[in-house]
Parts: sequence; structure tokens; C-alpha cells
Amino acid sequence: MKKLIINHNLFQETSHSPALTDIVGKENTDQVIDFCFIANPYYPTDEMITKLKNQFVSLIKAYPSSNPKVAQIELAKVLNINPDHLIIGNGATELITLIQQELVEEMAIPIPTFSEYLEKLNNLNDAVLYQLKENNDYQLNLQEFAQWIDEQKISSALIINPGNPTGQFMPVQEMLDFLNKMTHLKMVLVDESFIDFSGIDNPSLMPYLDKYPNLMIVRSMSKHCGVPGLRLGYCCSSNEKYFQKIKHLLPIWNINTIAEYFLGMLNETDSLYQDSVKQIVSDIKLLYQNLKEVSGYKVYPTGSNFILIKILNGQTARNLQIRLLEDYGLYVRDCSNKIGLDEYHIRIASQGKEKDQKLIDALRELSM
Repeated sequence: MKKLIINHNLFQETSHSPALTDIVGKENTDQVIDFCFIANPYYPTDEMITKLKNQFVSLIKAYPSSNPKVAQIELAKVLNINPDHLIIGNGATELITLIQQELVEEMAIPIPTFSEYLEKLNNLNDAVLYQLKENNDYQLNLQEFAQWIDEQKISSALIINPGNPTGQFMPVQEMLDFLNKMTHLKMVLVDESFIDFSGIDNPSLMPYLDKYPNLMIVRSMSKHCGVPGLRLGYCCSSNEKYFQKIKHLLPIWNINTIAEYFLGMLNETDSLYQDSVKQIVSDIKLLYQNLKEVSGYKVYPTGSNFILIKILNGQTARNLQIRLLEDYGLYVRDCSNKIGLDEYHIRIASQGKEKDQKLIDALRELSM
């Protein structure tokens, strides 16, 4: 492949990964494999995409429903929860913003973390940071975290499970033990955007919403359904007071008709979705094992569809990111701007066995 011309300035302008089309231009995106893209590569299926294409004209010529309950009922069928415990957002980030700005006073936040949870607080000082230990693979010890929260007298806490960018997964029973200790908190916010990729049966806290009124669960559908362009996410809680506040702040048409139509396809294609998840879990296990055999990198254990890696051969994450992008057409996440990480960490998301192998080969070549 020819060497790509990269717009380097974009990397300094956002705390997230710049869009691939912005970095290399639309005409060159087919030359690059995007390993920053933490999303399901096997879903929606080709048949689902065809249905969406066939409905495209009628969908963009129509308003979405003015009654949010219509979409809530469709999604609740798949999640097997009470639709009254569900709010759908224009991406999870819309809901994260409202939760952080309207419902949170101060929050205990383990770092490194997804930057939106820090940036959307009314004041960065409202975030009380809890540094995860590198020598413990950035694993969150929930007992120690609970004790620290009480010592600091913090009213709300965040847990991302599996962690982003760490990939570290915490079993349901450990999470329930934490919730039982933290019933006095105003809110325990749990982001489960990647939990379907844990490879564990029934890993979610959603069946326990009624038991814990201070529990708020957030999920991004960009990740597990592979549709970031549709901007779909949701939050779940049994706390009516919280929900009324969020609903009051949402615009009447906060999701579009294409997204609404997609939600209506989920129940009938759930078995295909479950198959896609099994394939991803298989892919990530293979990717992890293969990466462990490449010298010059520390590969952290993962319970998700992505892997955090520390570079041990002297290159910075920024330098490695650019070399992979320009010379190999492989785009990985430089985690240098993640609070709580140094400049030697990258994150990669599985894109399927064939594409993953290209990354493994490139990393092996660059480590020689």
C-alpha cells in the first residue's frame, strides 16, 4: 500500500480518537483497518443492512415517534426488563452528559476511564479520582474502592464494567457485594457498554434494578450492536425521580427514524446477535493469545472485545500509532491522553481474525 498522508493536527483537538475519514480522507478509508473502533464487526447482518437500505427514503422523509415509549418497548423486549425502567438516548453520551450534570454532585471515578465521565461533570473538581494500579493490571478491587469512598465521604461512584480502556471485568457477585455496601450512596453509575463481550453468562446488573434504587446502568449500543453512526444508547434504573429529571431534559425527537427502525429489528434478530457475540469472544481470545507471543509488549488480560497493551521497547504510543497508520494502514488507539496512563499504552479492538492477524504481524515486525 502507498504511504498515507495523515492530518496530525486532529489528534490534538479531541480527547477521543479522531474519525478515520477526517485523518486520512474519505478516499483512503478503505486502505485502513480501524482498531480504535470498539464495535461488533458481525452485526448488523448483511440482511439487516439491506432492509435498512430499502427503507431509507421513507425513513428520512418521516418524523420519528413523538412517544418514546414505542422505542422503549421494542428495546425492553430484548433486554428483558420493564420498559418503564429504560430511557433511550442519542448515543450513550447524551445520557452521560445529563446524568453527570444534573444528578451528580461529586463522584468517585477509578482511572484510567472513558473521558466523557470526567469531561461532562459540571466541574472537574467534582471528580474524585481513584488511581488503579498498573502492577495489578489496572484491576479495580471493589472492597478497597468501597472503603475509600466512605473514607472520602463521596456521594456517588462510577464503575465501568468491563473497564475502558483496561478491559478488566468484575463478576456479578462482586458487583452485588459492592452495591450492598453502597446503599447509602446517592448513585452508583455502572457503564456496561462492553459487558456482552465478557464471555460470561448473565453478567449484567439489569435483573437487580428493582433491588437497588440508587443503581443507574448506562450502555452504548454503538459497541455491542456495531452501529455508532445511528447514535443509540440507553440508561436503566428503577429510580423514578432520576428518570423524571432526565426525561424532562430530553428533546421530543432525540432519536431519528433510522435508529428507531433499527430498534424494531432487534428482537427478531436476537439469535443472530448472540451468535455474533460468541464469534467476537472467540476472536478476542485468539488475539490475546497471539499478542502474548509478540515480544516488546505487555498484554493486559481482558474481559471485553478490546485489549490494553503497554509498549516495552522504548517507542511511545503516539509514535507506534503513527507508524502503524502510515506504513501498515492500521489505526490503533493511543492512550497517552487517558488520565491515569502514561505515554506507552495503546488499545486495540478485535476486527475479526483475518484483520487481527495483520496487526499481529505488524507489531511483530516493529518489535524486531
